[in-house]
Amino acid sequence: MKQIFRIPFIAIGFFAFSQSAQADEEMDRIIKAAMPHMHHSSENILDTYPDDEQSVAEIIRLIAMVSLHNRQIDVLAAVPDEADRAGLKDEFIEEFEEACDDDPGRLLAGAVDDAVMETMEGFE
Repeated sequence: MKQIFRIPFIAIGFFAFSQSAQADEEMDRIIKAAMPHMHHSSENILDTYPDDEQSVAEIIRLIAMVSLHNRQIDVLAAVPDEADRAGLKDEFIEEFEEACDDDPGRLLAGAVDDAVMETMEGFE
């Protein structure tokens, strides 16, 4: 399970989320795109998209952005140093893999949300 989550999905602007009117409109689009995937578990997402790492990465990215929004986290404000933000990716992946390994049947959204929370707590 760990190997699939090592793909570079965070580099696609995962943590570059800030608040504005345009961000609210974008967030509405992100939530609508993420909703059809909220029923997946960490395990069955791989069964559903067995040979499509890009789709898995995009789903995780969408759910992570929903988590950031729900937690009212502006990563650019919380972690102003660009070098520190670069480390968020590795920390997130580590936390996410741990959450999935601990309970593969757990909802993907819960694993992503916990990984976001743990990652951001490590940078406070």
